[in-house]
Amino acid sequence: ARPDAIQLYSLATPNGVKVSIMLEETGLAYEAHLIDIMKGENNLPEFVALNPNAKIPAIIDPNGPDGKPIGLFESGAILVYLADKSGRFLSNDPARRHETLAWLFFQMASIGPMFGQVGFFHKFAGREFEDKRPLNRYVAEAARLLGVLDARLQDRDWLMDDYSIADIATVGWVRNLITFYEARDLVGYDRFTHVDAWLNRALARPAVQRGLQIPARG
Repeated sequence: ARPDAIQLYSLATPNGVKVSIMLEETGLAYEAHLIDIMKGENNLPEFVALNPNAKIPAIIDPNGPDGKPIGLFESGAILVYLADKSGRFLSNDPARRHETLAWLFFQMASIGPMFGQVGFFHKFAGREFEDKRPLNRYVAEAARLLGVLDARLQDRDWLMDDYSIADIATVGWVRNLITFYEARDLVGYDRFTHVDAWLNRALARPAVQRGLQIPARG
């Protein structure tokens, strides 16, 4: 055990891997702990004490602001915290910083929730529903959001000028949509060529490949 390192409580889901990738990219010392949501470990009192929302990921940094421990939940908030701590992947230029945060919030508010609903209604329990209007709604919205990303990426390699927490937040969700959720054809992914090129650039980063597997399942 490394009590002086950042403690990560997570699962290798699109939300969880954001923090794993960020920790791998920054090289900050950390220990990963698997929280098995299928076994309800996210509802244990000690985890809920760290995250009142009982969702992964969460972190404890024993060396937080002013040297005091800090516990954080919400993957986007954790990314901003780790960017500030490491001085990486979030511009110090105020205008660029705020624009990066806008793309991070776009992932948190739109990409994640909408893609997740596609997964639910296409692959998981929702696929049994006879009424296909919910599925169709979320597929259409997911395709619209991919179009927003595609337009942004048509003349740039990353969502901002440089690779940032906006990319780190988004990569796992786009990957999941076309792999785990099996929605590639459903959303017409292959027409979003700029998104696909961006995804491949991100997946070519060794830290991304490592982060996608952390924490490892036993």
